[in-house]
Amino acid sequence: DRLRDFMRKRERGELLIQKVNKLQDNLLKKIQLTVSKDGFVHFGDTVMLLNPDNKSSVENYPGVCGSLTLAINLDEISMYSAKSLPAPCGVSAVKSVDPVGRNSFCILSVDGGAVGEPIRFGQNFGLGTTGGCKWQFAKKSYLQQVFLTNELSYLTCWQATFLDPQLRLEYEGFPVPANSKMIITHCHTNRSLAVPRNFWTRSYFGKEYEVICHTYLDSHKAEEDKNYWEIVTGNPSDKDGTMIHRPNPQPRRDQKE
Repeated sequence: DRLRDFMRKRERGELLIQKVNKLQDNLLKKIQLTVSKDGFVHFGDTVMLLNPDNKSSVENYPGVCGSLTLAINLDEISMYSAKSLPAPCGVSAVKSVDPVGRNSFCILSVDGGAVGEPIRFGQNFGLGTTGGCKWQFAKKSYLQQVFLTNELSYLTCWQATFLDPQLRLEYEGFPVPANSKMIITHCHTNRSLAVPRNFWTRSYFGKEYEVICHTYLDSHKAEEDKNYWEIVTGNPSDKDGTMIHRPNPQPRRDQKE
């Protein structure tokens, strides 16, 4: 009876090892990001959210330097018990800047924006995982935690905010450029997406960094680099690459360097 039960579960893909391998394959499979033809971010684009490295930050120390990307965070219990992504599901910041299932997201329309239409500064949008799951207090910093849910509501709405506070009103309603620094603000709380970089957690995939919703302001009332994000798109010259891997163009000889 045990052998027949084992064979039946294996045929249906219900064995624990089969479930774990399938979920892991989906989370780690390579993802092709959307190539932006006009330089802007659009509804329906598949992108990465990158917290860029800031080498001038005095708070950086070995282990937290470098660019980090937003990613799905599953603990071992979820990995071994879930057939698909559980909801709610945690997120973290990871050192990998290669697009895979767990750190690639789709820009969702929440206010009727059409697929392919550029999102604009001040316009609501959502984030959905490439695995189909849409996006209380953080465990280490005790600030507002960010997590994924399968319910699309005003609580899952975000807005792109222009980086320079003095120019925000002027850029309100303009299309959001891809691969450029910006602030991503939660509509309900008016707090900004952040990676403090001094709090890390242990996940199934190793050491990762806590992602929270908190606005860090400097002495000039401007957001700090903990709140900086880039919406990364695909590299048109390399279908598996991203714009952060694209080399900077070399100046022509008749141009000043």
